[in-house]
Amino acid sequence: MIIVFLLFLLFLFCPSENPEPGVMTTKPKLCYFRGRGRMESICWLLATAGVEFEEEFIETTEQYEKLQKDGRLLFGQVPMADGMVLTQTRAILSYLAAKYDLYGKDPKETVRINMYADGTLDLMMMTAQAAFKPPEEKEENLTLIVKKAKTRYFPAFEKILNDHGEDFLVGNKFSWADIQLLEAILMVEELDASVLSDFPLLKAFKARISNIPTIKKFLQPGSPRKPPPDSHYVEVVRGILQF
Repeated sequence: MIIVFLLFLLFLFCPSENPEPGVMTTKPKLCYFRGRGRMESICWLLATAGVEFEEEFIETTEQYEKLQKDGRLLFGQVPMADGMVLTQTRAILSYLAAKYDLYGKDPKETVRINMYADGTLDLMMMTAQAAFKPPEEKEENLTLIVKKAKTRYFPAFEKILNDHGEDFLVGNKFSWADIQLLEAILMVEELDASVLSDFPLLKAFKARISNIPTIKKFLQPGSPRKPPPDSHYVEVVRGILQF
């Protein structure tokens, strides 16, 4: 189950098909299931950087098998291409963060950004996996996620903001870590709207980052941002990956 789950969390990111002869297109295409998973953080980062992208949704087993037959699934995972073929979501996020100046100015800032992003990713993956839990376990699992957010993750980030005394998590510069923390906060708020009631600095952080123009646009209805996973999404993914 865990191996299959990791497979479905990865995605394709490739140049648009059929460019004009002699012209290289730079508009990326995301190919994934019609939902969040690990691809959602890529959407957030691209949207924040002001990069337009296309999406092609995998909705049948045949589509998924074609990717396998075409030999594009390095490590058995759906790849990314941006003038080159890549795999692994974490590597792709790091690449895009560096490309769009959303990383630190030196190795010490970069490693802190990576550390904070990995921490929020742990919380987000717990939330994503909850949709695939059996009904009798799902409610208990969601309650545990909110509890961990309140007692482990959000206290840590509240302390970081307090000790740092700046608007952003690392240095005094907006970074990938800020984007992903906002994404994590909004995911947990979908489970408990009052989850930030004891975290005034995080509440202010949420308001501040949400008002960055490109992020504000991404949060509006009609953007590529995906809704929480529903039963149809779970059924489609289970059917395609046969678990």
